[in-house]
Amino acid sequence: MNKTVNINLANTLFHIDDDAYNKLRRYLESIRRSFAGTKGSDEIIADIEARIAELFLEKMENERQVITHKEVDQVIEVMGQPEDYMVDEDIFEDEPKKSYAESSTNRAKKLYRDIDHKYIGGVCAGLEHYLGIDALWIRLIFILLAVFTSGFGFIAYILLWILVPEAATTSQKLDMRGEPVNISNIERKVKEGFDDVADKVKNVDYEKVGDKVKSGSKTFFDTIGDIILFLFKVFGKFIGILLIIIGASTLVGLFFGLFTVGMFDAVHVPGIDFYEIVNTSGAPVWVVSILLFFAVGIPFFFLLYLGLKILVNNLKSIGNIAKFSLLGLWLISVGLLIVFGIRQAAEFSYTGSVNDRTELTMEIPSDTLVITMKDGEMDYNRDDIRFGRMTFGYDENDNRILMSDEVDIKVRKSDTDSISINIRKDADGSSTPAARDRARNIEYAYTIDGNEIVLDKYLTTEIANKARNQEVTITIYVPESMTVYFDDSTTRYIGRGIDNDQGFYRSGMAGQYWLMKDDGELKCLDCPEDDD
Repeated sequence: MNKTVNINLANTLFHIDDDAYNKLRRYLESIRRSFAGTKGSDEIIADIEARIAELFLEKMENERQVITHKEVDQVIEVMGQPEDYMVDEDIFEDEPKKSYAESSTNRAKKLYRDIDHKYIGGVCAGLEHYLGIDALWIRLIFILLAVFTSGFGFIAYILLWILVPEAATTSQKLDMRGEPVNISNIERKVKEGFDDVADKVKNVDYEKVGDKVKSGSKTFFDTIGDIILFLFKVFGKFIGILLIIIGASTLVGLFFGLFTVGMFDAVHVPGIDFYEIVNTSGAPVWVVSILLFFAVGIPFFFLLYLGLKILVNNLKSIGNIAKFSLLGLWLISVGLLIVFGIRQAAEFSYTGSVNDRTELTMEIPSDTLVITMKDGEMDYNRDDIRFGRMTFGYDENDNRILMSDEVDIKVRKSDTDSISINIRKDADGSSTPAARDRARNIEYAYTIDGNEIVLDKYLTTEIANKARNQEVTITIYVPESMTVYFDDSTTRYIGRGIDNDQGFYRSGMAGQYWLMKDDGELKCLDCPEDDD
């Protein structure tokens, strides 16, 4: 049974074995003695303790784990013994001396914000260390992206500013440069803050020397393995960049779309009005646009975050609270959109029809019935914006209405010797009674002028009835042996399924005279003979 003690190391509480504690205490005391009288010794000791605490945390599997001799020995092996270093000013001479730091393996760089050389947030200065590209060029890239990609560079900079941690401690600054975090480098970085000796140290290319030593010991297979590993890393970085571009561009598009829709709705731009005549959910357009922004934008935000995690090894986590909050917000948005979608689809579930058949008495009896269309442009002022075949218009009293040219003309053989006309109105609704009620509210008219039937080009209805596939079908019943003439104005309105001996389809029947036969088929009286 071993005795354990609690220690506070760099404001972090650890449980440590008594023997391990004594060894760690002696180690720290020897370091303090080595730096006694050295300028900046307090900061050096504080950074060393912070680095030791960081190493302990990396090795612990849970908070209750007890630090033993094994963990202390591993930390000392990483940090080195004080006697292994030239802790006096000799380390800063032009001719470097062999030290523990020089023989250490090069560390992978971590992305931090360099707040010592920042202009705004230190993002570009940090990327300079991570990518090896001068910060000036990185800043120019962000500016160009912000100007030529509708603000993408600005948003990318803000995200990096939020998600990338700053290099505040000496250990983090060494990690940012890819240098080993041990006693020697901690001492050097602290002294750089007091003495202007950084240029002498930078003149020694330790990485180049280390690369030469390693390259000489590599075998052919080691080289092949490094090449394969490098290719995998490049492919991973490419995937990360692709995810960032896709996520960021989608978020930018959604943001501008949300702002545009909200602004258009606020100032009542005409195109947004069509949302109101289609929508039955009761949700304003700005609410639906926000829900769409969250439902689509949150997955792409995590896609962007994944790309950043691939590129940045030490990217700061957004935290579980933020993750679960975004997940909950996404589920709520998707759920509400599904509810609105179901309610919207229900409005088109049923079709209702109403019929109005009337027998016509022609003022000027004739063997020829002329069917023509009234020029509706004279009666209604239409908006240029259309929704399918429906648009907004204004009646003679300047009341805003819905208009549609969904009008079909059909001709059938009459069972009597008189002409009759049937007006069938169709509309959709959430139930058959609701659809039939909406169909009754369709306004459509025609007039009789001598031997002409003059039909309106447009059906109309009040805006409150919404756009629900309203349409009108005019069926004219003609007695046998009567001639029918379709005026050219009816070209686009002639309905499907009118039997004729020429096999003409819809608009081909306009401009010709047709005789109603006893079998209900129309015979063309003036069609040119087919040479074939």
